[in-house]
Amino acid sequence: MVLLSFDIEEFDMPLEYKGEISFEKQISISQSGLEKILDILNKHQAKATFFSTVVFAENSKHLIERLLKEGHELASHTWYHSDFKEEHLKQSKEKLEEISSTKVTGLRMPRMMPVSKNAVENAGYSYNSSINPTFLPGRYNNLKVSRTYFKEGNVTQIPASVSPNFRIPLFWLSFHNFPLSFYKKLASDVLKKDQYLNIYFHPWEFADIKDEAFKLPGFTVKNSGEDMVKRFDEFLSWLKSKNYSFGTFQEFQKQITS
Repeated sequence: MVLLSFDIEEFDMPLEYKGEISFEKQISISQSGLEKILDILNKHQAKATFFSTVVFAENSKHLIERLLKEGHELASHTWYHSDFKEEHLKQSKEKLEEISSTKVTGLRMPRMMPVSKNAVENAGYSYNSSINPTFLPGRYNNLKVSRTYFKEGNVTQIPASVSPNFRIPLFWLSFHNFPLSFYKKLASDVLKKDQYLNIYFHPWEFADIKDEAFKLPGFTVKNSGEDMVKRFDEFLSWLKSKNYSFGTFQEFQKQITS
């Protein structure tokens, strides 16, 4: 099973690099990217999971409604993308359920931040996908964490996929910067070894973000916008040609616990 997921959030990454972007533009860029993602998924009849901040969901109710109508899953990316308090775990879950009229069972922390496993369980989540089990300088060192899903208390931890050898991450930056043929090879290795692939992206990757005012480094904008639309479309075509199935995290969790 291929677990496609998207962290749908206000596009505040330029602020990390001392760039300038208005809140309205943060939302509109993510909205335009999300529309392109939904179009591609619809074309390939591929299901996915969308981890949304409350801020994005409140400003994009029509798109939340669309993704649910098209069979995708909504999960929590907490309340804000760049401000976190532990109480946001429960509050964001409840608010997203109120906005969407659907049950929210999953969590992904913004920027894969560490979070108390007890707090996640107490907030009522049944799974958490906030671990990238690799070493990324300046971000995290999770080389001792399991590569594949595991249980902590009542919560299923579903780490992002890394290659069986050397733990090369298959996250969004790899997709943009590796040759697509090499990325496909890594994905194939993971699917053969683990029987599933957990990869994540963001809507702004599918939008035009090559704006000098954003001050984004080249490795973050490479193969973005229309190049990303084409690249992702080709990747899904390849996965389908190999007869891999697509599923939501809720479907995956049912499968591994049944």
